[in-house]
Amino acid sequence: MLKRVHFNSSLLPYLLVAPQIIITLVFFIWPASQAVYQSFLIEDAFGLSTEFVWFENFEYLMGDEIYLDSFVRTLFFSAAVAFISMSFALILAGFADRVVRGATAYRTLLIWPYAVAPVLAGALWVFMFNPTLGIFPYFLGFFGYDWNHYLNGNQAMLLVILAAAWKQVAYNFLFYLAAMQAIPKSIIEAGAIDGARPIRRFWTLIFPLVSPTTFFLLVINAVYAFFDTFGIIHAVTQGGPANSTTILVYKVFNDGFVGLDLGGSAAQSVILMLLVIVMTFIQFRYVENKVEY
Repeated sequence: MLKRVHFNSSLLPYLLVAPQIIITLVFFIWPASQAVYQSFLIEDAFGLSTEFVWFENFEYLMGDEIYLDSFVRTLFFSAAVAFISMSFALILAGFADRVVRGATAYRTLLIWPYAVAPVLAGALWVFMFNPTLGIFPYFLGFFGYDWNHYLNGNQAMLLVILAAAWKQVAYNFLFYLAAMQAIPKSIIEAGAIDGARPIRRFWTLIFPLVSPTTFFLLVINAVYAFFDTFGIIHAVTQGGPANSTTILVYKVFNDGFVGLDLGGSAAQSVILMLLVIVMTFIQFRYVENKVEY
């Protein structure tokens, strides 16, 4: 005969999760629902009159070449930031994992950039690449390369990609270093005994073993590039020149708070939210199959 165990009901579990539920409702569910509602409206600049237009805002966006260009630009920007930041973080973590004198100091210095605010990170790169006062344009001039990201859209995109990737390298470095330090040293030693050189040991032993961390960081970096790079772009280029660095999150701000197109801006934010959800689903559905736990 089976016996069932009954636990006395208690409010404690509900009280423990209540703060997180309240934060989620106030800062995510409520704003998201308001954005969905506003995406079906056309409002004047002062919010004095509204008209329910169903999907007209979305239909307009699908026919807007500027928005479609920013859509493609965002995908490229996100892929470039994720690839560069994760690649450099992986290499740095590989070097930092080696037993050397002063390793703690090196690791601390590599982590510091993550504490820099996005706006300050953007301002730092603006100073370094200022066409008149920056040190990098000065040295590039010796090689006959004229740097002016205020006029050249490709240079501006390269600059915001480098600034955003540099800001995220420290975060990725922390996780990669922790994952490498969790690998049993006996596995690495076995590879060395078999005659595998350091580079071969890295790609055949270490890199496959940190694949769960790589998958996690891929999702995090994609979300970071879509949302958290607004401050960097605003400080470095403000979306210019000629919208060459206007990604989706910046276009939401520019159309909503500068152009005062509240309905269109809300529709863009809904599409951006759905895009990130779809990307995350695809990553978990297909990319995770390549991960070995």
